[in-house]
Amino acid sequence: MGSMVEFTRPDGKTAPGYFAEAPKPEAPGIVLLEEWWGVDDRIKATADRLASHGFNTLVPDLFRGRSAVTPDEANHLVQGLNFQDAATQDTVGAARFLRDRGAPRVGIMGFCVGGSLAMLSAIRGNEFDAVSTWYGYPPAEAGDPSKITVPIQGHWALEDQFFNVDGVGTLEHKLQAAGNPPEFHRYAAKHGFYNTGEPGEGGLGHYDRESAENAWRRTVEFFDRTLRG
Repeated sequence: MGSMVEFTRPDGKTAPGYFAEAPKPEAPGIVLLEEWWGVDDRIKATADRLASHGFNTLVPDLFRGRSAVTPDEANHLVQGLNFQDAATQDTVGAARFLRDRGAPRVGIMGFCVGGSLAMLSAIRGNEFDAVSTWYGYPPAEAGDPSKITVPIQGHWALEDQFFNVDGVGTLEHKLQAAGNPPEFHRYAAKHGFYNTGEPGEGGLGHYDRESAENAWRRTVEFFDRTLRG
């Protein structure tokens, strides 16, 4: 089980986060970004799961203690989020927190809007050694994905009602043209296929066990390859 901590952003401000520590202190690090629901029990459990695989994991609390249980509440939180600030301050401060604890390399991973922000963080800076995004990518006007030079993995839902899967192909071609071919996986599932929320709970209920576990195994293998050694 992890615990809440505070870390320092590049601008000197402090921010809260959930830190799950791996058994070995000088483990590789992962900055984990939540879905639009906020830092809830599910994202904390995901951080704990990454820690059990040997990755020190920090979840920056982008909504500063607020969370949502309905799509309307979640959308309100996302609309109030300064993505530029989060991508250049919160995620960078989180990466440095992990490096200060001995992480030789740090990856970034996110779900849904967190996946978009994970990619945006890699576009805007060089703090990260690998990126894994789950069913989320930033809009074209947010940044040029060809600026991502580190290994990138993506997990996409073919029946995604929020992020059109056609955009995944466009993104894939841009990365390939830039000389950074991504490792993209597509699943016969709906958006949020890793989220175990029950049907009717805030519009969730799209959990697909086979897709979720295949994507998880691939993610752990990806970070093992890119962050260790």
